Amino acid sequence: MAPTYDHPGERAGQDPIRLLAIRDEPLSLDEVFKAVGDDAAGGTALFVGTVRNHDGGADVDELGYSSHPTAEAEMRRVAEKVAATYPVRALAAVHRVGDLRVGEPAVIVAVSCPHRGEAFEACRMLIDDLKHEVPIWKHQRFSDGSQEWVGAC
Repeated sequence: MAPTYDHPGERAGQDPIRLLAIRDEPLSLDEVFKAVGDDAAGGTALFVGTVRNHDGGADVDELGYSSHPTAEAEMRRVAEKVAATYPVRALAAVHRVGDLRVGEPAVIVAVSCPHRGEAFEACRMLIDDLKHEVPIWKHQRFSDGSQEWVGAC
């Protein structure tokens, strides 16, 4: 869906990509939410991906994420594609690397748009494309002692 602009306030006056990062420290929901604040946005959608305690029928004890050196550049490419597809006022995405425990946030993305429907759709595209296109890998360690690597690309 190409952006449509019914009012000049719906056009981003600056780069709508406000925050992109890959970090080895805990992620902040408040930081991401504040990054996408915009007075012209009528809807903000936010997604938090957390480490769950199971996968594929096995109990997960912990996992680790690692990324390729080009991962942040690929995040930017994905973000630019989302901003070109929807009337994005502001966009943010952060992903954690390193070892994480069950329940910890691994990724937080948020998008603000003039209307809620666009915000939901843009946020969905952002997280889906990030997971499929950005070179970040997950190393899962299971309760039974087994482990597996899962690639993003």
